[in-house]
Amino acid sequence: MEAQLTEVTEVRQRDREATRRRLLEAARGLFGEYGYEQVTVRMIASAADANIALVGRYFGSKAGLFGEVLAGEPTVRAVVEGDRAGLPRRLAAYAAARMSHGPESPVLRSLEGAAGDPEVQQLVRDRLSTVVIEPMAAMIGGPDAHARARMAASVFLGVGSMRRLVGPRTATPADVERLTAVFELCLGLDSD
Repeated sequence: MEAQLTEVTEVRQRDREATRRRLLEAARGLFGEYGYEQVTVRMIASAADANIALVGRYFGSKAGLFGEVLAGEPTVRAVVEGDRAGLPRRLAAYAAARMSHGPESPVLRSLEGAAGDPEVQQLVRDRLSTVVIEPMAAMIGGPDAHARARMAASVFLGVGSMRRLVGPRTATPADVERLTAVFELCLGLDSD
């Protein structure tokens, strides 16, 4: 009897994990295709062939599910990682690439359309802090490291905003040099 209960518990756990994965994959596809605001929990549950109540059970809300999807998306973490002295140049290359096109991930592109949603704004703030600002501040160290990291993040976010507002533009080598100088100043690394 005890062995049967253990087997049933293991099957249920696998089913929960499979359902959770299906919900995440369905949400990733729908958010990427239609954007956060156009996607409903009912759409996600239907695409995942799951009960709508399971979204709340596993993720708390649509925003919680979006946060989980967002956590699995590509980040600028690779830009932040590496040697300290090369950080301004890596940030400049990243920002220059954003001058001509947005993120390659459809989910990250959908963020641009959901920027006005308060729940999404909080998710983005949390992600920006944990994935970009905190690691960058830890890398650069010294006085006001957090403020300097926020300033650098503001620059590359501003580049994306300009692309959306005035249209894309291909960056030149001179743009990369200017951006490198700006990031050096923001991060306080110009004297390294």
